[in-house]
Amino acid sequence: MQQRKLGNSGLEVSALGLGCMRMTFGDAPIGTHQEMIKFLHKAVERGITFFDTAEVYGPFTNEELVGEALEPFRGEVVIATKFGFKHDGDKGPHPTAGLDSRPEQIKRVAEASLKRLRVDAIDLFYQHRPDPNVPMEEVAGAVKELIQAGKVKHFGLSESSAEQVRRAHAVQPVAALQSEYSIWWTAIEENDVLATCEKLGIGLVPYSPLGRGYLTGKIDENSTFADNDIRSRNPRFTPEAIKANRVVVDLLERIGREKDATPAQIALAWLLVQKPWIVPIPGSRKLHRLDENIGAAKVELTTQDLNDIKAAMANITVIGHRY
Repeated sequence: MQQRKLGNSGLEVSALGLGCMRMTFGDAPIGTHQEMIKFLHKAVERGITFFDTAEVYGPFTNEELVGEALEPFRGEVVIATKFGFKHDGDKGPHPTAGLDSRPEQIKRVAEASLKRLRVDAIDLFYQHRPDPNVPMEEVAGAVKELIQAGKVKHFGLSESSAEQVRRAHAVQPVAALQSEYSIWWTAIEENDVLATCEKLGIGLVPYSPLGRGYLTGKIDENSTFADNDIRSRNPRFTPEAIKANRVVVDLLERIGREKDATPAQIALAWLLVQKPWIVPIPGSRKLHRLDENIGAAKVELTTQDLNDIKAAMANITVIGHRY
């Protein structure tokens, strides 16, 4: 597996990471706890060294799974986790409970995540979502104190604006920004976020790089989703939107035939070629899907390919909001 550095931070990871959320949260389970541990071990064997989780996934169960599975590989892998959601009593954090990035909460989350992840220091600690009630300077300051205490190694943000990134970075250097970015969602190219990352030397970690599975070409208007699958409530996954957006998959399939690659591999290869400091984190739970994604790192897109994709996408209107 090729390696990449997340901006100027010095944090080196595999060119493709692994999003772990759907192993315990946001989707119907497809394997037991032990089966997911074995899957994570297989990912390490294949060269994946970058794993993404969060306390809110479960809540807590995802960090516990990742911590148990990757404990034998301490020092060999990089684990990213997140803070920022309000705790609802004993139920823990949940996206519907609201946001909470108060410094005291950030530090409580860090202590608990350290235990669940079974590590001495969190490799990359993201603010999950900007909290309008807490200045970015206070958020960055709290993480800076954790870094100085040796409990966190690198600071990250997620879904932040260019201004928020700049304000946080001025207090504590931001190693990575996690934001949705894919061939059918390119907002960060237009709102100064991507340019800000490049200017400040911040790595970009695109989540949902395969459009929550749609860009694999395996979903059609007859596909159904379980109630606990986040796509069951997503405007882009209504039968009408799925059918209307098929033109995007048709484009990926056409290019894939020329490259002997799948639509998913073309979508990931497109991201990898954008910048050398971009590290997508597709979420996989099946070994053949993991291998397919890893194969994207070997797909070479030419300047002409990229121009063709840009021209084609300029004439496509994607139907449905992303949330």
